[in-house]
Amino acid sequence: MRLLSTLALCLLALAARAQGVLTFERTDHDFGKVPEGTMATYEFKFKNTGNQPIVIANAQASCGCTTPEWTKAPVLPGHSGVIKAVYNSAGRPGVFAKTVTVMSNASEPSKVLSLKGSVLTKEELRATLTPAQLAASPRLVLERPGYDFGRIEAGQQSVARIGVRNTGPKDLVLSTISSNCYCVGYRAAPAPIKPGQSAVVELVYAQRTVGPATEVVTLDSNDLHGDTKLTLKANVVKDLVPTSLVKESGASVPFK
Repeated sequence: MRLLSTLALCLLALAARAQGVLTFERTDHDFGKVPEGTMATYEFKFKNTGNQPIVIANAQASCGCTTPEWTKAPVLPGHSGVIKAVYNSAGRPGVFAKTVTVMSNASEPSKVLSLKGSVLTKEELRATLTPAQLAASPRLVLERPGYDFGRIEAGQQSVARIGVRNTGPKDLVLSTISSNCYCVGYRAAPAPIKPGQSAVVELVYAQRTVGPATEVVTLDSNDLHGDTKLTLKANVVKDLVPTSLVKESGASVPFK
């Protein structure tokens, strides 16, 4: 009986030691000074130093401004993976400190990763740049300063196709678009635009207020020369189809 008890305790001890161990190269990162409008990205690298596979169940950011991605496949003993954290600096000037909580089946089921930095407005950043550094920045040039949708129906999505050119020496990355009405966005995330190249981006506009509308929107990017403004105009009506036609189309027409 004593032998069986000893054997059971040994098996329990071995089972307790049979577990994955999540070992990070580092658990904090300082971005330093971040230009407003950029997507600050960092990859936390880890290795499974245990003896069982590790599965990352979730990675939860402390705010909606930080988007985590992680290795979805089980990480075998001796293998590595990453937790990628992306901080959206658009419209968030100033010092920031954020966390990403990683949950897994490892020996330490919850691990907290830390991010910090300071977001500089483009005006603040330009004050610290030399002429050569500013000249090395991408340059966003719009084919037109504005777009007129004409008559559109309230609440319906209308699409504007805007030509954009990068006249700078580095890839131009469009990040977010902002407006006071919160009714303008990208139809799809724009791809980086190479130096000297042009592209067409699609903006989706959904205004609910009836009447003449003018919206000045800001296109955030990694262009350090300053914000790029675009003016959208529209005549918003309640219904594009006249009421009389709606009634007529709904009436029964007798056979002749």
